[in-house]
Amino acid sequence: MGNVKKFAVITLLIGVFAGFDWSVYSLFTKRCIDNSSEEMKKYSVELHRYMPFDESSEAVKVEAELKLTEDLPVLDGAAALYPVFSGIVNSVYPEDSVHFENGGFTADSALHYTNTRGAYKAVVDGDADIVFCAGPSDEQLAYAAEKGVELEMTEIGREAFVFFVNSENPVESLTAEQVRNIFSGEITNWSEVGGENLPVDAVSRNKGSGSQSTMDKFMAGCEQKHSMWGAFGRSIAYSFRYYVENMTADSKVKMLALNGAYPDREHIADGSYPLVSSFYAVYRKDNENQNVSRLVEWILSDEGQQLVEKAGYTALNK
Repeated sequence: MGNVKKFAVITLLIGVFAGFDWSVYSLFTKRCIDNSSEEMKKYSVELHRYMPFDESSEAVKVEAELKLTEDLPVLDGAAALYPVFSGIVNSVYPEDSVHFENGGFTADSALHYTNTRGAYKAVVDGDADIVFCAGPSDEQLAYAAEKGVELEMTEIGREAFVFFVNSENPVESLTAEQVRNIFSGEITNWSEVGGENLPVDAVSRNKGSGSQSTMDKFMAGCEQKHSMWGAFGRSIAYSFRYYVENMTADSKVKMLALNGAYPDREHIADGSYPLVSSFYAVYRKDNENQNVSRLVEWILSDEGQQLVEKAGYTALNK
């Protein structure tokens, strides 16, 4: 009977902690992490919000001298850059080039959206002509090499890589060293960086995503570690500025200054924000569609860079 009572007590304690864990997760952690399925991630960006050729959408448009009417390069890319490549289609492609049905782009559409991992696979496999992404991960480069594909990467703009927390977290700024120490598990409590006496929940992203590949480079070989006590505290996560600030805007989340500089477009352009990442137009070197190089050249032109700026990112000439 004594063993039964002990088991009952242990079960009750597990239930109490699990309930508390779930409450904290729902209130804080969940706001800083993308835990949806791969299928749901495709639609989490609200594709209709940036749908080309729709007057009610936020898709940008510039007056472009280049107008493509045939042999249209199929475009794909990262969620964080969808406003850029949807804007390119909106400015340069004919209206009948985009086909959207049942919540997704059809196979014959010149505009696709599959996220970073899907886009790199698509360009290697020949299902997309140009993809718009952050730099590839080692695994993505290895996949291209395995398939005998050489990728051409052309820098077309810049964006801040940012760290963000719940808006109720009193911490406003961290140093790059503090961030690395947080994600490597050396700093485990917010009080160590001027915050509350609560555990740090350092949230990582899915392997192969643009954010995770950028984070791997930032960590410079240091392994990311997650504390088992993190769910009982406050979260910190990472992504790209525009994605956090505009595409998934949430008043309950705030971006942190890094080394004293806040990640706005002014500090990206003047170089004071220390963690600025390039993004690229990526295509196969053996792609024989001449409109691929024509389109990339246009993106680098004044008109194309104006589009990058208008879409909310930082152009190369800034």
